Amino acid sequence: MEREGQAILVAVGTLVFLCIIVIALFVIFQRRKNLLLLNQKESEERFEQEISKMQIEVREETFRNISWELHDNIGQLITLAKIQLQSSSDINDAKISLDKGLKEIRTLSKSINPEALKNTTLVEALKLEIDRFNRLKYIEANLEINGEKKTMDSKIELTVFRILQEFFSNTIKHANASKLRVIINYNNKGLSICAADNGKGFGIENKAKYNGIGLTNIKKRAQLINADIKIESELNIGTKLYISYNYK
Repeated sequence: MEREGQAILVAVGTLVFLCIIVIALFVIFQRRKNLLLLNQKESEERFEQEISKMQIEVREETFRNISWELHDNIGQLITLAKIQLQSSSDINDAKISLDKGLKEIRTLSKSINPEALKNTTLVEALKLEIDRFNRLKYIEANLEINGEKKTMDSKIELTVFRILQEFFSNTIKHANASKLRVIINYNNKGLSICAADNGKGFGIENKAKYNGIGLTNIKKRAQLINADIKIESELNIGTKLYISYNYK
């Protein structure tokens, strides 16, 4: 009888011990789950904040470009038309200059439209950038698209476009390049992009300086969307940016 009582006590003790372990494991699991959810929420909030920041940057860049174009391109066309009207030359020359100016204004008005900015795809946005570079003769630019074009999530496309804008800005402002080429390859798994200029490039000794100019932002934004980034550069040869993104 005494043995049976001891066995019952052992069984009860074991059961209580197991219950305590189960409860402890459940509490640990809940804490880890809550921590994971909190980290996920914070990560999503940081992502949304970065997206909002990039949207503002794209708009600012667009308005800055419009300002330059109004001054450098349309302003010159109107000034030329005015000179042509005041001179004894054929009035048709002035009409041609004014027609060009009007076309440029219509193009700019479309780019200012908030809905147009919002609904513009990656390829469309890049075409506008490349056309603008060539139109204003900033640089000889070319865009090549291979494979079947696929529209991705707008936030992903915005991030890729902003990464390329950073590269374009460095090319035009710092690289002293005369040519820029962008190649987009679409496939079933995702897309790969190569942007290359023929500028002054940089060697290992100047890599830290280039990092400060824009490479840090480029890498940070690539991490946001889990894209792979690689930059190759040769002194006095040029710089290449490779972007690889896989569809989810």
